[in-house]
Amino acid sequence: MSHNVPAELRYSKSDEWVRVEGDELVIGITDFAQDQLGDIVYLELPKVGQVIAPGEPFGVIESVKASSDLYAPVGGEVVAVNGDLDASQEAINTAPYGAGWLIRVRPSGDEEEGIMDAAGYAAFCEDRAH
Repeated sequence: MSHNVPAELRYSKSDEWVRVEGDELVIGITDFAQDQLGDIVYLELPKVGQVIAPGEPFGVIESVKASSDLYAPVGGEVVAVNGDLDASQEAINTAPYGAGWLIRVRPSGDEEEGIMDAAGYAAFCEDRAH
């Protein structure tokens, strides 16, 4: 089964994606991650103004199958949180790269080790699928 890995995004080994939008970064979880987790039932995200560090947990995501920490692929200050996900987390499953985004960050310039481009991440997922 092949997962959607948009070419313009960058990816972490913990299955978060990063999209550059002006001087901010948008972060979410990948299609592979939502597929592995199954239906998302609970989400805990940081508050606006919180500073996150690369490789450190910034929240928790729970599905019917598992609970998992969310890890920051980059460091910076949280400038927005997707409030639409408070009522329903379904968008994370149906549109992980669109309406299911999690947080927006003003980056500090610090990035987690091992951030991958789309081709690298697709290969990384392929390795784990076997």
